[in-house]
Amino acid sequence: MQNKTKIVVLHMKELIYTAIFAALAILFIILLVYMFGSKDSDPALETMSQAEYIPGVYTTSLTLNNQVIDVEVVVDEDHINAIRLVNINETITTMFPLVEPAFDVIVEQIYNGVSLDNISYDQDTRYTSMALISAIRASLDKASAARVSQNGM
Repeated sequence: MQNKTKIVVLHMKELIYTAIFAALAILFIILLVYMFGSKDSDPALETMSQAEYIPGVYTTSLTLNNQVIDVEVVVDEDHINAIRLVNINETITTMFPLVEPAFDVIVEQIYNGVSLDNISYDQDTRYTSMALISAIRASLDKASAARVSQNGM
């Protein structure tokens, strides 16, 4: 009966390298599982989907007698910050004197929280008011449409 004892010599350097590579492999697998395994929605996208508008400045042009007025709407995520008439010249204010007073009445109601569907206006400024409300609505639709296209990316 001959039992030959075999002696295995392990170098400490090789053991350390093996342990390091094994730890790196485990970390790599955990990283892959974390990156590709979890399909939870992104918190930033959830915030964007809860927001009513994409913050920014949105402009819609309104043409009155071959003269262009820009209706500018400034919004943040949940509400309208400002609504202004931009590029309104003296010709428009002379030919359409009810534009600015009708606009002021509409804007005041919007600032007080009245929805665009429930805005009241004087019958004397009916058509002017409807055109201004339409331009404001178009600007707000741009803000909402921008949210939809950004979430789609």
